[in-house]
Amino acid sequence: MTLTAPPRLLLVHAHPDDETLWTGGTIARYAARGVQVTVVTCTLGEEGEVIPESLRGLASEQADQLGGYRLGELRSACSALRVAGHRFLGGIGRWRDSGMVWQEPGKAAGTVADAHPRAFVNGDLAEQSDSLEAVLREVKPQVVVTYAADGGYGHPDHIRAHDVTMAATAKVPDVLRVFHVVPSREAVREGLDRLARAEGMPFTLPRLHELPHVDDESVTTVVDVGEHLPAKINALRAHGTQVRVWLDQWDNGTGVAGYALSNDVGQPLANTEHYVLARGAEQGASTDLFGGLGVSGTEPVSER
Repeated sequence: MTLTAPPRLLLVHAHPDDETLWTGGTIARYAARGVQVTVVTCTLGEEGEVIPESLRGLASEQADQLGGYRLGELRSACSALRVAGHRFLGGIGRWRDSGMVWQEPGKAAGTVADAHPRAFVNGDLAEQSDSLEAVLREVKPQVVVTYAADGGYGHPDHIRAHDVTMAATAKVPDVLRVFHVVPSREAVREGLDRLARAEGMPFTLPRLHELPHVDDESVTTVVDVGEHLPAKINALRAHGTQVRVWLDQWDNGTGVAGYALSNDVGQPLANTEHYVLARGAEQGASTDLFGGLGVSGTEPVSER
């Protein structure tokens, strides 16, 4: 199969920071290779917990200004990753962060009992999928990325983003492949081993079963992002209300890198990002989201 248009990648994420946490290396890799990358964010992340004490007055239970602040963080992160275009699903502020409650440490999250009336999970699925369909028909990506059916770890907004994406892409023939981003068991295990051996790691070190992961047998596509970890780290730092980054003997891609969210649980940063092909041709897709589609997506282009 040969593409008749320039390669375009579109990623659907629930909140600001998800684009970087889940797919930051992939975004940076393909952007550096001339692929037009568009990120669609479904909410402003208004219900997020704030890490810096000086900014906690922004939180939803106080001034309720966190969403606007995170918009600025998102713009900085997208700049670090060289995102070509960004959209909020339905327009900025159309749907609100639904919030979540932990049911099992690090893995399963449920919907809060009193979610906001504008909460993403309270929205009409048909309206939401129609909104994404309109973006898909405008941007014309050949490859689309979102979460697996469980949202990665059960967050209700991640699950809704999956449902919206699968419904919308089914109606747009120009989308040739849909991938679900997933955490690899072996990558998580190896990353935790590196964090355990590093001196001075400031976060709580979890056990493997306390972090979300999938068996590697289910992974269809492994994308090498080692060259682009510095860009991902810069983007993570842009999300300062939500993420703390720690580096040990780091030198432009080598060393140990980890991060923690507001729960202070350490998570490793790996040289690979992992996907399950949910829809589309398998041939050529083992290491490249565009593999076999007529555009390699692997050769760097000269810097602009």
